[in-house]
Amino acid sequence: MRIQSLFVPVVIASLLSSQGYGVAFAQAPAQQPTAQPAQQVAPQPAQQVLNNDAIIKLVKAGLSDDLIVNTIGTSPGAYDVSPDGMIALKSAGISDRVVAAMEAKASAAAPTAPPAVAAAPPMPVPAPAPATYLLTEGSDVYLAFDQDLSSKTSAAGDPVALVLTEDIKVGNVVVARAGAKALGEITNAEKSEMLGKGGELNMRLDYLKVGTLRVHLRGTQGAGGKDSVGGTIGLMILCTICGILHHGKEIKIQKGTALHAYVSDDISLPAAN
Repeated sequence: MRIQSLFVPVVIASLLSSQGYGVAFAQAPAQQPTAQPAQQVAPQPAQQVLNNDAIIKLVKAGLSDDLIVNTIGTSPGAYDVSPDGMIALKSAGISDRVVAAMEAKASAAAPTAPPAVAAAPPMPVPAPAPATYLLTEGSDVYLAFDQDLSSKTSAAGDPVALVLTEDIKVGNVVVARAGAKALGEITNAEKSEMLGKGGELNMRLDYLKVGTLRVHLRGTQGAGGKDSVGGTIGLMILCTICGILHHGKEIKIQKGTALHAYVSDDISLPAAN
């Protein structure tokens, strides 16, 4: 059995060497006498890398599939297992078993691709802040009452609805469009009395709503006086200026009556949509 196991690699080496493939098999070094110094062993030549042509030559030489598959598994190889390469092997009479061994050897030698790393999602780019325009204190605001008022039916604390009647501009840019809502509040309401005392009706201007912002208002152009923010406007005076008639001695304001107000504080506003 020892003679047979040594005979197989010698036969393969002889066959491949005759075809131009120098396949070398390492041999065990001989035992040296202990009394003599060890001799250096000459380095063995590297094993020849097998390829498709070498396997075809081994098959044509009549070696068994078992021996060829074992040789493929234990020897370095660079095999062409592409579709064209496998067709050429089949045409040369190579069995499916040998071709499968060549394909397995080629797959084991192929470099493993590193796992794909998911790309980090791009950072969201914040939208640029819209340009703003400074609406200065004292700017004109043209309003109209959006409800009827009367000193007879009103009470302190009642809200007063108003509406913007003209666009507000900063230069040529509209920052508040007509139709925007404004709010005020009744601060004092007194009915007329039997002894001849007329009714009284006062209100405070609060703000004009522009988008999510509030533009604070006042009733006079100057910054001082009682009609600054938090002060009051006497609606009797307003009625007289507008030429509105009173029914008896009660004060009545009809919906649509104009009211000229002013911006109370500087505020930056974006352009209106």
